[in-house]
Amino acid sequence: MEIAVDIQDLTVAYGDKPVLWDVDLQVPRGVLMAIIGPNGAGKTTLLKSTLGLVKPAAGSVRIFGKPYEQQRHLIAYVPQRSSVDWDFPTTVLDVVLMGRYGHLGWFRRPGRAERAAALAALEQVQMAEFAHRQIGQLSGGQQQRVFLARALAQDAEIYFMDEPFQGVDAVTERAIINILRDLRAAGKTVVVVHHDLQTVTEYFDQVALINVRRIAAGLVHDVFTEANLRATYGGRLALLETSRVAAPASSAAPAPGD
Repeated sequence: MEIAVDIQDLTVAYGDKPVLWDVDLQVPRGVLMAIIGPNGAGKTTLLKSTLGLVKPAAGSVRIFGKPYEQQRHLIAYVPQRSSVDWDFPTTVLDVVLMGRYGHLGWFRRPGRAERAAALAALEQVQMAEFAHRQIGQLSGGQQQRVFLARALAQDAEIYFMDEPFQGVDAVTERAIINILRDLRAAGKTVVVVHHDLQTVTEYFDQVALINVRRIAAGLVHDVFTEANLRATYGGRLALLETSRVAAPASSAAPAPGD
C-alpha cells in the first residue's frame, strides 16, 4: 500500500522538555486515521511538526516520498477552532475562498471559478445560506463546518484535522464524519486528532496511540486494545471491558484533548 505520510524518528522539544520522542508513523494512502492519547501526549505537536509549523529537534517527514516543502500543495489543515480569532471581520465565503489561494497564488484575486468552488464546498457542509454572514455570528458547530469547507475547497490529497469534533453538536459531528468518509472513498487520506475513545471503532479504520512516544499504530481492530490503551493512558483510563475495546469501545472514558 502506498504511504502518504512517512514520519521517521521525529523528536520535538520545548526547551529541554521532549514533547515527542523518536516517533515513527506511516499513514497509508486512502485511510481515515485517528491520533489519540492523553492530554499533553503531543498529538497537536505531531500534526504541527508534520506541517512544518513546529521545528523538530530531529527526524524527518515525507509526503508521498518527498519532503513536505515540495508537497505542501497536496495538504489541507483544519486547526483547533479555539486557536482562531473569530472576531476578525470577515465573511464565511471569504474564509472558504482562502482555501483556493494555493491554486491561485497570493497575488491573484479569486474569480468566478474560485467562488464557485468555495460555494460548492459550503454546499457540501450545508452552510451555503451563511456565505455572507460574519464568522463571529456563527455557532461553534457552524464555525467548524466553515473550516472544513475551507479545507475541502483546497481539493487536497491529505487532510490533517485537529479535534474537528470538539464542541460540536451531534448533528454536526455526524455531518463531519460523513464528509470524512466521502473523502476516504475518493482515495483521500485523512488524519484526525481525536479525543473520544467511544467513537474510534465506529469512525476510523486506522489509529495511532501517542504518549510522547508512539505506543502503537495500525488497523483499529489490531491496535485499539485494552493493553495498548493502558500503555497509552496509564491510570487515567477507566476500567474497560476487553470485549468492548476491539468492538465499539462504548464503555471507554473520553480522553482529554492535546
